[in-house]
Amino acid sequence: MSIPNSPRPRILTGDRPTGALHLGHLAGSLQNRVRLQHDYDTFILLADVQALTDNFDQPQKVRENVLEVALDYLAAGLEPDKVTCVVQSAVPELAELTVYFLNLVTVSHLRQNPTVKTEIAQKGYGEAIPAGFFVYPVSQAADIAAFRAQLVPVGDDQLPMIEQTREIVRRFGALYAPVLVEPKEMLSPVPRLPGLDGQAKMSKSLGNAILLKDSADEVARKVMGMYTDPGHLRASDPGRVEGNPVFTFLDAFDPDPARVQALKDHYRAGGLGDVKVKKHLIDVLDTVLSPIRERRAEYGRDPDTVLRFVTEGTARGREVAAQTLSDVRRAMGLFGH
Repeated sequence: MSIPNSPRPRILTGDRPTGALHLGHLAGSLQNRVRLQHDYDTFILLADVQALTDNFDQPQKVRENVLEVALDYLAAGLEPDKVTCVVQSAVPELAELTVYFLNLVTVSHLRQNPTVKTEIAQKGYGEAIPAGFFVYPVSQAADIAAFRAQLVPVGDDQLPMIEQTREIVRRFGALYAPVLVEPKEMLSPVPRLPGLDGQAKMSKSLGNAILLKDSADEVARKVMGMYTDPGHLRASDPGRVEGNPVFTFLDAFDPDPARVQALKDHYRAGGLGDVKVKKHLIDVLDTVLSPIRERRAEYGRDPDTVLRFVTEGTARGREVAAQTLSDVRRAMGLFGH
């Protein structure tokens, strides 16, 4: 891959390769990436270094999932000739820029980052927070800056990360020289999907996710076991749509909003059973996931293509990051520049 200056705006997005991707990833980011790849210079980061911040004792798990997630990307419809897929650990310039950026951020400011505070509470670290986890927002800022991303697709929970990146880039520019790009957020059009059990987060580790690689039978089994309205004991009873994951999934994946609204009205009024709604969701998800399964099987028979997707993308990513770091070192007046 060559690395000309693209006339298209550049975006950076990515995932931590800690497990196979699921419907939450599909709704929240993958479908949007598939659309964006035609109009933007799209960089996708397999953030294996960041994954190690809370999986440091399981490096093999992270390594194995690099190609697993890359396979999910291709299965979802990302195209190797339109997307640059980069493995974070294979671009040492990202770590170097992180070190420089750490000097531009205070510990107090990191502690006040709402996203970090929430994740620390969720993981139950207390005061025993791994330093790598604590400073990962600075690593994210370095990723964005190193690839000169102009836009970063995020959910609203990640907005503090983008603002922190802008603050770091502005401070770098004021101290040294304005050689870095100040990014803007691109808000995800779909809110985060809840877990099948009604919990706020869908996660493979929590066992409440439908994976992109699940078979049709497995999807059907999981949907039939989904949490709904615990007060909706009989089909004739009025039911609650709010907080009901089945309807949240229909909002995300059914292409016919009027049909979904009719189901909601019927459910609220009574006379519509959970089984009927779930069977409709199974049909909707089968339509969405069938082409993904087919592409996954096709790429699974051609592992060399998956490997090239990652290695060639990483090579291009390193060229971009190396140029950025050259500009950064020169701006800082480091030895030899």
